[in-house]
Amino acid sequence: MAISGGPDSLALLLLAHAGFPNHIAAATVDHGLRREASDEAQYVGEICRDLGVPHAILSPPSPITGNLQSQARKARYALLEDWRARENLGWIATAHHADDQLETLVMRLNRSSGVAGLAGIRARNGSIVRPVLGWQRIELGDILAEADLPFVDDPSNRDHRYDRARLRAALADADWLDPRAVAKSAALLGEASEAIEWMTAQRLRSALVDDGGVATLAYRGEPHALWHRMVLSALERAQPGIMVGEAAYRRLAAAMARGDKASIGDLTVSPIAGQPKRWTICAAPARCAKAAPSVSEPADKTDRT
Repeated sequence: MAISGGPDSLALLLLAHAGFPNHIAAATVDHGLRREASDEAQYVGEICRDLGVPHAILSPPSPITGNLQSQARKARYALLEDWRARENLGWIATAHHADDQLETLVMRLNRSSGVAGLAGIRARNGSIVRPVLGWQRIELGDILAEADLPFVDDPSNRDHRYDRARLRAALADADWLDPRAVAKSAALLGEASEAIEWMTAQRLRSALVDDGGVATLAYRGEPHALWHRMVLSALERAQPGIMVGEAAYRRLAAAMARGDKASIGDLTVSPIAGQPKRWTICAAPARCAKAAPSVSEPADKTDRT
């Protein structure tokens, strides 16, 4: 499990130790961004030693630059995943809770996020699990208070240069908001997002054909939300790891609607002459120039979403 030394993660450590004694290990990531971080990591190690929990301190191989919070998060999860695999551990547990979920949903609402974004923090994402996502911050604080265990105070949590810190301060007096209810809504939106992903995979079985590096995608009247996912999935298959922002997708969708050729990432998306609502997706210009295969209609004409 990931333990920073803050109140939430220390409460998670105590809960996990009580529920799964001798079956857990902990790691603390020292990003090298604060002078106090090394001492804080050592402090967590002392707590773990007293509990009989194996503990590791992880540090990135090179200094973090750019968007500090974003890059620190990427480095943290990469270090934790390497540690998990090296130690042959099944999961990495983090202490995200219902108040974190509330903050995440409000931030994403403010960024016009769709269903996938509004699903917020997932209870499980690959090897990452969030076992206290349904708990509130105050409940975790009560566990720590009962144990009379000091915790690490990270000043970045109150630094208004960061969006989440400003939002947290703004929500502090909004007692009419129920973090548990919001967390439940996020979980339901997560289920809806998974359903759309399942439908996307089903539709792409007949709508997407790959012939030697030239993919052909066909539109058959799918609802916008489903077609959006289909296009993004087709792009990801053609160029694994491609990042498509909302503005880039809107430009691509507009070009496709006009019947124009468009470029996105390292890919070219081209309409097929004489075959309305069909496009080729390819990377190499030479491949794009070859005749694209046609896409057969679904065998089951009753297949509708």
